[in-house]
Amino acid sequence: MTPRRPLVAGNWKMNGLLASLAEIAAMGGVYDAPLRARLELVVCPPATLIGMAVDIATQASIGLGGQDCHTAPAGAHTGDISAEMLKDIGAAYVIVGHSERRAGHGETDALVQEKAAAALRAGLTPIICVGETRAERDAGDALTVVGAQIAGSLPADAPGSIVVAYEPVWAIGTGLTPTVADVAQMHAFARERVEARLGGGKSASVRILYGGSVKPSNARDLLSVANVDGALVGGASLAAKDFMAIADAYRG
Repeated sequence: MTPRRPLVAGNWKMNGLLASLAEIAAMGGVYDAPLRARLELVVCPPATLIGMAVDIATQASIGLGGQDCHTAPAGAHTGDISAEMLKDIGAAYVIVGHSERRAGHGETDALVQEKAAAALRAGLTPIICVGETRAERDAGDALTVVGAQIAGSLPADAPGSIVVAYEPVWAIGTGLTPTVADVAQMHAFARERVEARLGGGKSASVRILYGGSVKPSNARDLLSVANVDGALVGGASLAAKDFMAIADAYRG
């Protein structure tokens, strides 16, 4: 089996203006050959910046991704963006099923699965997000919830090149993180559920990221956990200094 290459992806969410492109350039200054040999780096800026970020990111060997896509390739869907449009403008990845869209836009597992399938159709790699709320964890239902999300959100015929991101909802932007033991348990469970969904040993090549208040101070501990193949980083990815400090956890 080819070892899974770690992936550190930054989700800028609804942040970033033209001046923010300088942060991607600054990331490239730190993402040198030794670090590139150890991990893949991806930034998901708002759609308004992707086209203008392509040249900067390409020169820095940094991948680009979108933060969401529609299920259709084109059509009368005002305000939406298709996976094909993201691919055309230079993206290689797209986040689907983020908890903020599940909660704020009422996205269901079935819709997330359709979006992941649309990403694959367009030649993008979907980063499929799953995670439980604080109430669900306190009730002892974290594994049940995440297992159901994996079963419902991953296309059954997805290749092993897809990415799954486990983000406990209660840890996103709060500064709180699960214990290392909790992360280890969830990621091992998630890989089992991915295998149950995809079959054929595909789970061995699926990268499962951890997300939720990842920062330079805790990155090394979190990223060294078994079955954690990188991170989906929120606020800390907006500043090159913080984002690359997280990536540097893989420098050795």
